[in-house]
Amino acid sequence: MTGRSSKKDGARELAVAAARAALDNNAEDIVVLDLRGVSPVTGYFVICTGSSSRQMRTVAQAVTTDGKAIGQDVWHVAGLDSGEWILLDFVDVVVHIFDQPHREYYDLELMWGQAPRVRWRRRAPIAKRRR
Repeated sequence: MTGRSSKKDGARELAVAAARAALDNNAEDIVVLDLRGVSPVTGYFVICTGSSSRQMRTVAQAVTTDGKAIGQDVWHVAGLDSGEWILLDFVDVVVHIFDQPHREYYDLELMWGQAPRVRWRRRAPIAKRRR
């Protein structure tokens, strides 16, 4: 495996971990977009909505902690004090945590509509059949 593909695999792992951390901290409408081949700037966007500025900061902290746990440090953070839009830039993954009005206004999913969505949710176990 080349260094480049390892880096991209690590980026996908981080994007999925960020989405799961957001879910674990009650974020809503979580989307992971694969921007590889679409954007020269980053590989993935993770986009979610928080219900309050406190909850949004909690999501940001959880994503940062989980990123660090898998060897990915956040490079830049913006918006922690605004309570409207928190951005966590891990370089190959950018996490956007919006309040509802700003999520609707900026509509990143529409702007990056050509980017495929990543399936990141854990699959539910198949129930064993009883005989």
